[in-house]
Formats: sequence, structure tokens, C-alpha cells
Amino acid sequence: MAFTDAQLTDIRRFCGYPAFGVGASGFSSWRFFETYGLLEYRMANLSAAETAVVTTTYLANLYTLESAIPGASANLDTESAAVWKHNPKEVADRANLFSYWRRELCSFLGVPTGPGLGGGNTIRMVV
Repeated sequence: MAFTDAQLTDIRRFCGYPAFGVGASGFSSWRFFETYGLLEYRMANLSAAETAVVTTTYLANLYTLESAIPGASANLDTESAAVWKHNPKEVADRANLFSYWRRELCSFLGVPTGPGLGGGNTIRMVV
């Protein structure tokens, strides 16, 4: 059972890797970067059971979590209404949960997080 092109694109995106483009050409190809190649290899060689886990567990939840973040903006203009109180950290909480699931997908696939998810060669300063 293979992934569709759309699923492959979403897996790359959720793992924090940039767009792949129409194919390998020049030095911008994933072939020249070990982690990109590892991700592509893993996606192409998962068992049917592993593909099902990625599709039904990770992708299904990530689509839901991703779409919930913009949806949370509907409550940004209201702090409270009657007994209901807005969680001022709702968007950040949802974004953190989304990032957590993205990291879990990377862990399941056995690949490091991509640059779009804080992976790769980044410098972080803690103060």
C-alpha cells in the first residue's frame, strides 16, 4: 500500500521538510541531504501495516489539529460571555499540540524533524 502524492506532500510538510517540487534536479534535490533521503526512503519502504498507522492515526489527527488552529481565531475577540471564559492561550495550546503530533510522526518514521519543525542545523539561545 503506497501513499498518494498528496499524502507524501503532507508527510513531508508535517515533518517540517520543505516542498519537494516536481522531481530531483540539480543540487536542490533531497538526494543531496541525508535526512531528506532518509525520509523519502522510509516513506517508500513502509509495510502495509505501518502505512496504515501513518494514514489512519497520524495524518487523520494532524489534519484535524491543523484545521483547528485557524478555527480558534473565532474566539479571539471575546474574553468572556456569561459563564464562558476564553482560554487566552488557546491558539498557542493548539499549535503546541499540533507540533507535538508532528514530532510523534517523525519519531514513528524514525527521521529527525525537518527545518520547519525546529530540526536540522539550527542555533537556539536559551536565556
